[in-house]
Amino acid sequence: MITIRPSEERGPADFGWLKARHSFSFGNYYDPRHMGFRNLRVINEDRVAAGAGFPTHGHRDMEIVTYLLDGELEHKDSMGNGEVIRPGEVQAMSAGTGVLHSEFNPSDANPTHLLQIWLLPDKQGHTPRYDQKVFSRDEKLNKLRLVVSPDGADDSIFIHQDSKIYASILEAGKSVSLDLAPKRHAWVQVARGEVALGENVLKAGDGAAISDLAKLEIKGIADASEFLVFDLN
Repeated sequence: MITIRPSEERGPADFGWLKARHSFSFGNYYDPRHMGFRNLRVINEDRVAAGAGFPTHGHRDMEIVTYLLDGELEHKDSMGNGEVIRPGEVQAMSAGTGVLHSEFNPSDANPTHLLQIWLLPDKQGHTPRYDQKVFSRDEKLNKLRLVVSPDGADDSIFIHQDSKIYASILEAGKSVSLDLAPKRHAWVQVARGEVALGENVLKAGDGAAISDLAKLEIKGIADASEFLVFDLN
């Protein structure tokens, strides 16, 4: 079964410096029909104005993944990490028992475009941790590149949850596939371009929840179509 979450139906937020779309209930946007999918709790598409960002704030008991599409994002946290995330990089932070962090667009001219993802952890009370890795365009081009996993396989980033995240950039006419084990579920989130998921066409911002399907088949319609695939328990 495939259920489409159209881009235009996502919850909007506009604070001037931040324009966002929420796939699931978040902040001031609440919809009891869209509270997450399996252990995937948040997918926010954020556009942060030059020189703006999120001041220091706290999180706990959440696996937080940031996927940069355009621009830069400067991260600082109470664990002592201070990094700038750029396109092609993925950041993951286990908030665990509690962490403070800030996120700012360090550019004085260019906006930042990103996907921020929250997954529920396998249990509460983990020790907070941080990781960040580069995944090149070639690694993702016409392939599913594992970027986040519960065991760090294939040099992916470890998280405390039995879930995997794959990233891909498809050329028009090219396709990728993913086998899903019994009782597993999937979510596809299109960041840009246009792809076909079976008979369904997904454009930038669209998502899709998948259950009771043994194999995903995704085909590029527009060149350089970029998307994430979540393999969820």
